[in-house]
Amino acid sequence: MFVGTASDVGKSIIAAGFCRLFRQDGHRPAPFKAQNMSLNSYATPEGLEIGRAQAVQAEAAGIPCHVDMNPVLLKPTSDQASQVVLNGRPIGTQSAYEYFRENDRHELFTAATRAYDRLATRFAPIVLEGAGSISELNLKRRDIANLRMARHAGAATYLVADIDRGGVFGSVYGTLALLEPEEKACIKGTIINKFRGDARLFEDGRQQLAALTGVPVVGVLPYFNDIFLEEEDSVALARKPRGPGAAGLVRVAVVLLARLSNFTDFDALGQDPRVQLYFTHDAAEVEAADIVILPGSKNTIGDLLTLKNNGLAAAIVRAHRAGKTVVGICGGYQMLGRSVEDPDGVESPVAAIAGLGLLPVRTVLRGEKTTRQRRFAFRDGTEPDCRGYEIHLGQTTVEGPQQPVATLADGTPDGYFAGPRCWGTYLHGILDNPVVIDYLLAPYTAQQADVPFDFATFKDQQFDRLAALIREHVDVAQIYAALHR
Repeated sequence: MFVGTASDVGKSIIAAGFCRLFRQDGHRPAPFKAQNMSLNSYATPEGLEIGRAQAVQAEAAGIPCHVDMNPVLLKPTSDQASQVVLNGRPIGTQSAYEYFRENDRHELFTAATRAYDRLATRFAPIVLEGAGSISELNLKRRDIANLRMARHAGAATYLVADIDRGGVFGSVYGTLALLEPEEKACIKGTIINKFRGDARLFEDGRQQLAALTGVPVVGVLPYFNDIFLEEEDSVALARKPRGPGAAGLVRVAVVLLARLSNFTDFDALGQDPRVQLYFTHDAAEVEAADIVILPGSKNTIGDLLTLKNNGLAAAIVRAHRAGKTVVGICGGYQMLGRSVEDPDGVESPVAAIAGLGLLPVRTVLRGEKTTRQRRFAFRDGTEPDCRGYEIHLGQTTVEGPQQPVATLADGTPDGYFAGPRCWGTYLHGILDNPVVIDYLLAPYTAQQADVPFDFATFKDQQFDRLAALIREHVDVAQIYAALHR
């Protein structure tokens, strides 16, 4: 198990690397995180919802993702409340106060341990990931994701610390000092992450930290930015490119929403050498783009209200009128329509709001959540040779003749195609398909890739590079030894 001194110290990435490393060594690993909080999620083959990080880690392990890998998922709908997804299905929205009541947590911990136990009958080793810090004293008694789960699993546990933040001695020493003896007994080592420079200069630091804590430092991983891994935590948005940059490439602006979900939809597009992709909440930067994309949202009405109030809605409409391409995905597709209604208050206290009016569709947010992996044919394609997935609330109806963006494998139409420069779809991952990217970029560049970019192969290569990095800088033999005690 990999736990942290704080959020965003690299637990997810290290867990993914070990999933690939164990697979390379002939084992059958699987990832597990008892509770995840993220607006980036994924649909399992069974049509259930889990955090994106566990789906990525399952890819690294070479296995299909499964709901048992992430039994509890929290999807923030506001600063005070989250939708609670249990075993892949939403069970309601709770405030932070309601969620942290002890009875609820006991039931969720029971559900999490059952999911872990089921997973452990099918795979080994299980690579567990903790959440946030393991030393939040006010929350620890109700914590279901960290050392309580480590003790249930009997997991050899490693504390990950981010040295790039500074204060690594204090964060590691303080974290371990706040543990109960039975909790500290789980900790088999510390991994220092994001070290800049020559790690030999930290050799004294390794020895000092081990002497202070009684826990060995089993690895010092270098800071890297040349290995691509899909990220799920919203803090990653702060590292995304901002602003249009230099001319010469196709400028693609992704509108930065407060409750933006599934920003991994744009990872393949960001790797395309023809594209300069950036995220923005600036009206001028939206109008400077060739292509404007409205992404998914966990609170469609709330984010649409914000767009209208800050001038971005008007900027998107002006971009459309100027002949720029405007595309909506999931919640963004709903926003491009004539109206979004929430009569039951599923996501918002606002019962209805006018959309941007660029597509002749109307959305009502009610009914069961749709979570499905999809195969589809894009536009006039005859074979469902593209892949994507749906995660959305609500039903969208077309007012007039159907003009779908895609046809699903079962013959169902998806989205609305108003023309090559304005369309919307419910399909997350649609831009992972080269045929869609080429179509999107065609009005702006004649350049074609010699070989279509294979995003799946590219990601697989990145997992191998990550595993190689871990082998070089972490005492893997010590970790194997701890596994077999």
